[in-house]
Amino acid sequence: MGGEHMQIGEVAARTELSLRTIRHYEETGLVTPSARSQGGFRLYTEADVARLMVIRRMKPLGFSLDEMRDLLAATDRLDSGDELSASERAELLERIRGFEAAAQRRVADLRTQLARAEEFAATLRERLPRDAAV
Repeated sequence: MGGEHMQIGEVAARTELSLRTIRHYEETGLVTPSARSQGGFRLYTEADVARLMVIRRMKPLGFSLDEMRDLLAATDRLDSGDELSASERAELLERIRGFEAAAQRRVADLRTQLARAEEFAATLRERLPRDAAV
């Protein structure tokens, strides 16, 4: 098997995703194991781990599975090494830029939510008696 392939347990540990989640992403077509062992175990490469990390980073930003699939298809096509026309390349880059802009908006929204949560926690802290050690 060599050091280039990893079983799903190692991938789960490295990505901090559960086995169930990785299998779900496989079922929905977001990631495909690069190989199978003779015993039928899923085998993954560094590229598969990188793909799962993209998915993992998109999830908390609220991207849907379809959006994840769309971004991955665009980056796969761009990275494929295939000859692309100038218009096709421009269209793929525009799709990726759209995802980058959406991610930036969602990060800004999360920062606003975090600031509000911190203000709320500070308000509660101020209401506690000074001698109430926690």
